[in-house]
Amino acid sequence: MIKRIGILTSGGDSPGMNAAIRAVTRVGLNAGLEVFGIYNGYKGMVEGYIEPLTHASVSGIVSLGGTMLGSARLPEFKDEEVRRKAVHQLQKRGIEAVVVVGGDGSYRGALSLTEMGINCIGLPGTIDNDITCTEFTIGFQTALETIVDAIDKLKDTSGSHHRCSIVEVMGNRCGDLALWAGIATGADIIITKDTGFDEQDVLDRLRDIDLIKKKRHAIVIVSEKLTDVDQLAKKISLNTGFAGRATVLGHIQRGGSATPFDRMLASQMGEKAVDLLMQGIGGQCVGIIENKIVAIPIEKALAMPAESRKPLENLFERLV
Repeated sequence: MIKRIGILTSGGDSPGMNAAIRAVTRVGLNAGLEVFGIYNGYKGMVEGYIEPLTHASVSGIVSLGGTMLGSARLPEFKDEEVRRKAVHQLQKRGIEAVVVVGGDGSYRGALSLTEMGINCIGLPGTIDNDITCTEFTIGFQTALETIVDAIDKLKDTSGSHHRCSIVEVMGNRCGDLALWAGIATGADIIITKDTGFDEQDVLDRLRDIDLIKKKRHAIVIVSEKLTDVDQLAKKISLNTGFAGRATVLGHIQRGGSATPFDRMLASQMGEKAVDLLMQGIGGQCVGIIENKIVAIPIEKALAMPAESRKPLENLFERLV
Protein backbone atom coordinates (compact mmCIF):
# COMPACT_ATOMS: atom_id res chain seq x y z
CA MET A 1 0.00 0.00 0.00
CA ILE A 2 1.30 3.46 -0.87
CA LYS A 3 2.10 5.89 1.91
CA ARG A 4 2.96 9.17 0.19
CA ILE A 5 1.35 10.94 -2.74
CA GLY A 6 1.91 14.30 -4.42
CA ILE A 7 -0.33 16.72 -6.29
CA LEU A 8 0.52 19.37 -8.87
CA THR A 9 -1.30 21.76 -11.18
CA SER A 10 0.10 22.27 -14.65
CA GLY A 11 -0.52 24.43 -17.72
CA GLY A 12 -3.07 27.23 -17.65
CA ASP A 13 -4.82 27.72 -14.32
CA SER A 14 -8.56 27.18 -14.06
CA PRO A 15 -11.18 27.89 -11.38
CA GLY A 16 -11.73 24.75 -9.31
CA MET A 17 -8.11 23.65 -9.21
CA ASN A 18 -7.97 24.64 -5.54
CA ALA A 19 -11.04 22.51 -4.83
CA ALA A 20 -9.22 19.57 -6.42
CA ILE A 21 -6.10 20.22 -4.33
CA ARG A 22 -8.23 20.36 -1.19
CA ALA A 23 -10.06 17.14 -2.05
CA VAL A 24 -6.91 15.15 -2.84
CA THR A 25 -5.22 16.43 0.31
CA ARG A 26 -8.06 15.78 2.71
CA VAL A 27 -9.19 12.47 1.25
CA GLY A 28 -5.57 11.32 1.26
CA LEU A 29 -4.85 12.46 4.82
CA ASN A 30 -8.07 10.94 6.12
CA ALA A 31 -7.07 7.63 4.49
CA GLY A 32 -3.75 7.67 6.36
CA LEU A 33 -1.56 8.93 3.51
CA GLU A 34 0.98 11.71 3.59
CA VAL A 35 0.27 14.31 0.92
CA PHE A 36 2.81 16.62 -0.68
CA GLY A 37 2.18 19.73 -2.72
CA ILE A 38 4.40 20.09 -5.79
CA TYR A 39 4.67 23.79 -6.56
CA ASN A 40 4.83 25.32 -10.05
CA GLY A 41 3.93 22.18 -11.97
CA TYR A 42 6.51 19.87 -13.49
CA LYS A 43 9.09 22.64 -13.19
CA GLY A 44 8.73 22.55 -9.43
CA MET A 45 8.92 18.77 -9.48
CA VAL A 46 12.25 18.87 -11.31
CA GLU A 47 13.59 21.61 -9.01
CA GLY A 48 12.37 19.91 -5.84
CA TYR A 49 9.91 22.60 -4.79
CA ILE A 50 7.85 20.09 -2.82
CA GLU A 51 6.30 20.55 0.62
CA PRO A 52 3.99 18.50 2.90
CA LEU A 53 0.32 19.52 2.93
CA THR A 54 -1.92 19.40 5.99
CA HIS A 55 -5.60 19.92 6.70
CA ALA A 56 -4.74 23.50 7.60
CA SER A 57 -2.75 24.00 4.37
CA VAL A 58 -5.89 23.66 2.28
CA SER A 59 -8.36 25.29 4.66
CA GLY A 60 -10.37 28.05 2.99
CA ILE A 61 -9.00 27.53 -0.53
CA VAL A 62 -12.12 25.91 -2.01
CA SER A 63 -13.62 29.31 -2.84
CA LEU A 64 -10.43 30.82 -4.28
CA GLY A 65 -9.69 31.08 -7.99
CA GLY A 66 -6.35 30.14 -9.52
CA THR A 67 -4.18 27.50 -7.88
CA MET A 68 -2.41 27.73 -4.53
CA LEU A 69 0.32 25.43 -5.88
CA GLY A 70 1.11 27.70 -8.81
CA SER A 71 1.58 26.53 -12.36
CA ALA A 72 4.29 26.71 -15.01
CA ARG A 73 4.94 25.26 -18.42
CA LEU A 74 8.00 23.06 -18.95
CA PRO A 75 8.33 21.89 -22.58
CA GLU A 76 11.65 20.23 -21.65
CA PHE A 77 9.72 17.66 -19.59
CA LYS A 78 9.36 15.62 -22.77
CA ASP A 79 13.10 14.84 -22.49
CA GLU A 80 13.76 11.66 -20.54
CA GLU A 81 16.75 13.12 -18.71
CA VAL A 82 14.62 15.95 -17.35
CA ARG A 83 11.98 13.47 -16.21
CA ARG A 84 14.65 11.41 -14.46
CA LYS A 85 15.50 14.46 -12.36
CA ALA A 86 11.83 14.76 -11.44
CA VAL A 87 11.58 11.08 -10.50
CA HIS A 88 14.71 11.44 -8.35
CA GLN A 89 13.14 14.37 -6.47
CA LEU A 90 10.04 12.29 -5.79
CA GLN A 91 11.89 9.13 -4.79
CA LYS A 92 14.18 10.85 -2.29
CA ARG A 93 11.03 12.08 -0.51
CA GLY A 94 9.34 8.69 -0.72
CA ILE A 95 6.53 9.96 -2.96
CA GLU A 96 5.15 6.97 -4.82
CA ALA A 97 2.29 8.48 -6.82
CA VAL A 98 1.09 11.86 -8.10
CA VAL A 99 -2.21 13.50 -9.05
CA VAL A 100 -1.74 15.84 -12.02
CA VAL A 101 -4.35 18.53 -12.66
CA GLY A 102 -4.14 20.07 -16.13
CA GLY A 103 -4.79 19.60 -19.84
CA ASP A 104 -3.66 17.08 -22.45
CA GLY A 105 -0.02 18.20 -22.27
CA SER A 106 -0.06 17.58 -18.54
CA TYR A 107 -1.59 14.16 -19.19
CA ARG A 108 1.34 13.23 -21.43
CA GLY A 109 3.74 14.07 -18.62
CA ALA A 110 1.66 11.97 -16.20
CA LEU A 111 1.73 9.01 -18.58
CA SER A 112 5.51 9.26 -18.99
CA LEU A 113 6.01 9.32 -15.21
CA THR A 114 3.77 6.28 -14.80
CA GLU A 115 5.93 4.43 -17.33
CA MET A 116 8.94 5.36 -15.18
CA GLY A 117 7.45 3.85 -12.04
CA ILE A 118 5.56 6.79 -10.51
CA ASN A 119 1.84 6.07 -10.75
CA CYS A 120 -0.03 9.19 -11.90
CA ILE A 121 -3.70 10.06 -12.25
CA GLY A 122 -4.77 13.00 -14.43
CA LEU A 123 -7.61 15.39 -13.59
CA PRO A 124 -8.97 17.65 -16.39
CA GLY A 125 -8.18 21.18 -15.24
CA THR A 126 -8.76 23.60 -18.14
CA ILE A 127 -11.41 26.20 -18.97
CA ASP A 128 -11.37 25.18 -22.65
CA ASN A 129 -13.33 21.93 -22.18
CA ASP A 130 -11.01 20.36 -24.76
CA ILE A 131 -10.40 17.01 -23.03
CA THR A 132 -12.40 14.58 -25.15
CA CYS A 133 -12.80 11.83 -22.55
CA THR A 134 -14.90 13.98 -20.22
CA GLU A 135 -18.09 15.93 -20.81
CA PHE A 136 -16.88 18.77 -18.59
CA THR A 137 -13.46 19.93 -17.44
CA ILE A 138 -12.75 21.66 -14.14
CA GLY A 139 -13.18 25.39 -14.72
CA PHE A 140 -15.28 25.33 -17.88
CA GLN A 141 -18.57 26.20 -16.20
CA THR A 142 -17.01 29.06 -14.24
CA ALA A 143 -15.36 30.55 -17.33
CA LEU A 144 -18.66 30.19 -19.20
CA GLU A 145 -20.50 32.15 -16.50
CA THR A 146 -17.85 34.89 -16.66
CA ILE A 147 -18.31 35.17 -20.44
CA VAL A 148 -22.10 35.18 -20.24
CA ASP A 149 -22.06 37.90 -17.58
CA ALA A 150 -19.75 40.06 -19.72
CA ILE A 151 -21.81 39.60 -22.89
CA ASP A 152 -25.07 40.38 -21.07
CA LYS A 153 -23.53 43.70 -20.02
CA LEU A 154 -22.26 44.40 -23.53
CA LYS A 155 -25.75 43.82 -24.94
CA ASP A 156 -27.10 46.60 -22.74
CA THR A 157 -24.72 49.20 -24.12
CA SER A 158 -24.77 47.83 -27.69
CA GLY A 159 -28.52 48.29 -27.85
CA SER A 160 -28.15 51.92 -26.84
CA HIS A 161 -25.79 52.76 -29.71
CA HIS A 162 -26.86 50.57 -32.67
CA ARG A 163 -23.64 48.67 -32.19
CA CYS A 164 -22.25 45.25 -33.08
CA SER A 165 -20.11 43.81 -30.30
CA ILE A 166 -17.48 41.31 -31.43
CA VAL A 167 -16.40 39.29 -28.40
CA GLU A 168 -13.28 37.12 -28.53
CA VAL A 169 -13.32 34.25 -26.05
CA MET A 170 -10.77 31.64 -25.09
CA GLY A 171 -10.97 28.00 -26.09
CA ASN A 172 -7.73 27.29 -27.95
CA ARG A 173 -8.68 24.56 -30.47
CA CYS A 174 -12.09 23.93 -28.90
CA GLY A 175 -15.15 26.07 -29.59
CA ASP A 176 -17.22 25.05 -26.55
CA LEU A 177 -16.89 28.35 -24.69
CA ALA A 178 -17.99 30.30 -27.77
CA LEU A 179 -20.79 27.90 -28.65
CA TRP A 180 -22.26 27.55 -25.16
CA ALA A 181 -21.94 31.29 -24.48
CA GLY A 182 -23.54 32.10 -27.83
CA ILE A 183 -26.60 30.00 -27.12
CA ALA A 184 -26.87 31.23 -23.53
CA THR A 185 -26.70 34.92 -24.49
CA GLY A 186 -28.72 34.88 -27.70
CA ALA A 187 -25.74 35.80 -29.90
CA ASP A 188 -26.36 36.43 -33.59
CA ILE A 189 -23.20 34.83 -35.00
CA ILE A 190 -20.74 32.31 -33.54
CA ILE A 191 -17.34 31.72 -35.13
CA THR A 192 -15.30 28.67 -34.10
CA LYS A 193 -12.83 26.28 -35.68
CA ASP A 194 -15.75 23.95 -36.38
CA THR A 195 -17.97 26.57 -38.06
CA GLY A 196 -15.09 28.15 -39.98
CA PHE A 197 -14.70 31.87 -40.69
CA ASP A 198 -16.03 33.50 -43.84
CA GLU A 199 -15.67 37.27 -43.49
CA GLN A 200 -18.03 38.11 -46.35
CA ASP A 201 -20.70 35.82 -44.95
CA VAL A 202 -20.43 37.55 -41.56
CA LEU A 203 -20.84 40.98 -43.16
CA ASP A 204 -23.80 39.80 -45.25
CA ARG A 205 -25.54 38.32 -42.23
CA LEU A 206 -25.04 41.48 -40.19
CA ARG A 207 -26.53 43.61 -42.97
CA ASP A 208 -29.53 41.27 -42.96
CA ILE A 209 -29.84 41.60 -39.17
CA ASP A 210 -29.76 45.39 -39.51
CA LEU A 211 -31.94 45.98 -42.56
CA ILE A 212 -34.38 43.07 -42.59
CA LYS A 213 -34.62 41.94 -38.96
CA LYS A 214 -34.17 45.57 -37.85
CA LYS A 215 -32.32 44.71 -34.66
CA ARG A 216 -30.79 47.60 -32.71
CA HIS A 217 -27.67 45.61 -31.84
CA ALA A 218 -25.81 42.44 -32.75
CA ILE A 219 -23.45 40.10 -30.90
CA VAL A 220 -20.71 38.11 -32.65
CA ILE A 221 -18.72 35.61 -30.57
CA VAL A 222 -15.35 34.50 -31.91
CA SER A 223 -13.01 31.79 -30.61
CA GLU A 224 -9.47 33.03 -30.13
CA LYS A 225 -6.80 32.70 -32.86
CA LEU A 226 -9.28 32.66 -35.74
CA THR A 227 -9.15 36.29 -36.85
CA ASP A 228 -8.14 39.79 -35.80
CA VAL A 229 -11.30 41.01 -34.05
CA ASP A 230 -10.21 44.67 -34.13
CA GLN A 231 -9.89 44.54 -37.90
CA LEU A 232 -13.19 42.71 -38.17
CA ALA A 233 -14.87 45.45 -36.10
CA LYS A 234 -13.55 48.12 -38.47
CA LYS A 235 -14.87 46.25 -41.51
CA ILE A 236 -18.26 45.88 -39.85
CA SER A 237 -18.38 49.64 -39.28
CA LEU A 238 -17.50 50.31 -42.92
CA ASN A 239 -19.74 47.70 -44.54
CA THR A 240 -22.87 47.46 -42.37
CA GLY A 241 -25.20 49.82 -40.53
CA PHE A 242 -23.69 48.78 -37.18
CA ALA A 243 -20.80 50.44 -35.37
CA GLY A 244 -18.37 47.60 -34.76
CA ARG A 245 -16.67 47.30 -31.37
CA ALA A 246 -14.26 44.53 -30.41
CA THR A 247 -13.87 43.18 -26.87
CA VAL A 248 -11.18 40.63 -25.98
CA LEU A 249 -12.08 39.08 -22.64
CA GLY A 250 -8.64 37.50 -22.28
CA HIS A 251 -7.46 36.07 -18.99
CA ILE A 252 -10.40 37.47 -17.03
CA GLN A 253 -12.08 34.24 -18.14
CA ARG A 254 -9.65 32.20 -16.05
CA GLY A 255 -10.06 34.12 -12.83
CA GLY A 256 -12.64 34.31 -10.10
CA SER A 257 -14.19 32.01 -7.57
CA ALA A 258 -15.26 28.65 -8.98
CA THR A 259 -18.97 27.94 -9.37
CA PRO A 260 -20.55 25.33 -7.07
CA PHE A 261 -20.64 22.95 -10.05
CA ASP A 262 -16.87 23.22 -10.60
CA ARG A 263 -16.15 22.89 -6.88
CA MET A 264 -18.26 19.73 -6.72
CA LEU A 265 -16.76 18.32 -9.91
CA ALA A 266 -13.21 18.94 -8.71
CA SER A 267 -13.95 17.41 -5.30
CA GLN A 268 -15.48 14.26 -6.77
CA MET A 269 -12.63 13.87 -9.25
CA GLY A 270 -10.04 14.41 -6.52
CA GLU A 271 -11.63 11.70 -4.42
CA LYS A 272 -11.62 9.30 -7.38
CA ALA A 273 -7.93 10.02 -8.06
CA VAL A 274 -6.90 9.12 -4.50
CA ASP A 275 -9.00 5.94 -4.56
CA LEU A 276 -7.31 4.82 -7.79
CA LEU A 277 -3.81 5.48 -6.46
CA MET A 278 -4.56 3.57 -3.26
CA GLN A 279 -5.48 0.61 -5.46
CA GLY A 280 -2.08 0.83 -7.14
CA ILE A 281 -3.56 2.14 -10.39
CA GLY A 282 -1.73 4.72 -12.51
CA GLY A 283 -1.76 6.00 -16.07
CA GLN A 284 -5.47 6.85 -15.87
CA CYS A 285 -7.40 10.10 -16.17
CA VAL A 286 -10.67 10.95 -14.49
CA GLY A 287 -13.72 12.34 -16.27
CA ILE A 288 -17.47 12.76 -15.96
CA ILE A 289 -19.71 10.89 -18.41
CA GLU A 290 -23.51 10.88 -18.08
CA ASN A 291 -23.16 12.35 -14.58
CA LYS A 292 -20.87 9.55 -13.41
CA ILE A 293 -17.22 9.94 -12.39
CA VAL A 294 -15.18 7.52 -14.48
CA ALA A 295 -11.54 6.72 -15.22
CA ILE A 296 -9.97 5.67 -18.50
CA PRO A 297 -6.38 5.04 -19.61
CA ILE A 298 -4.54 8.23 -20.54
CA GLU A 299 -3.33 6.65 -23.80
CA LYS A 300 -6.92 5.99 -24.83
CA ALA A 301 -7.99 9.51 -23.82
CA LEU A 302 -5.25 11.17 -25.86
CA ALA A 303 -6.15 9.09 -28.92
CA MET A 304 -9.84 9.99 -28.85
CA PRO A 305 -11.01 12.17 -31.75
CA ALA A 306 -12.45 15.57 -30.93
CA GLU A 307 -16.15 15.29 -30.14
CA SER A 308 -18.54 16.67 -32.73
CA ARG A 309 -20.36 19.83 -31.67
CA LYS A 310 -22.97 19.46 -34.45
CA PRO A 311 -26.03 19.01 -32.17
CA LEU A 312 -25.34 22.32 -30.41
CA GLU A 313 -24.44 24.05 -33.66
CA ASN A 314 -27.76 22.92 -35.10
CA LEU A 315 -29.57 24.21 -32.01
CA PHE A 316 -27.92 27.60 -32.40
CA GLU A 317 -28.91 27.85 -36.06
CA ARG A 318 -32.54 27.09 -35.17
CA LEU A 319 -32.53 29.82 -32.50
CA VAL A 320 -31.18 32.76 -34.52
